[in-house]
Amino acid sequence: MDDVSKLFKAFTQKASASHILIKGGAEAEDKLNEIKADIGNDPVKFAEAAGQYSACPSSAKGGALGQFGPGQMVKEFNDVVFNDEVGVVHGPIKTQFGYHLILITDRTD
Repeated sequence: MDDVSKLFKAFTQKASASHILIKGGAEAEDKLNEIKADIGNDPVKFAEAAGQYSACPSSAKGGALGQFGPGQMVKEFNDVVFNDEVGVVHGPIKTQFGYHLILITDRTD
């Protein structure tokens, strides 16, 4: 892909995702693995779990972060949202904020 194509994609590519954030170390990762096993890839169960467990203010909206472009989230989060499968719960993913489960709900490529 040439530089112009990369630049164009950076401005046009968008994604929507929800997440569950738990702050901490190994115990946070363990809790997210338990939650992931319980909810599978079910978006309704994901939203319910976000409301119950997530430390992010987005928990009030079922973890929904809305639509965003590449580079608007921290690298680890960005890499998952713009490269991994849509409609699947990914993680736990470690960032500077803690551990996340991420559900990519939509992406334009």
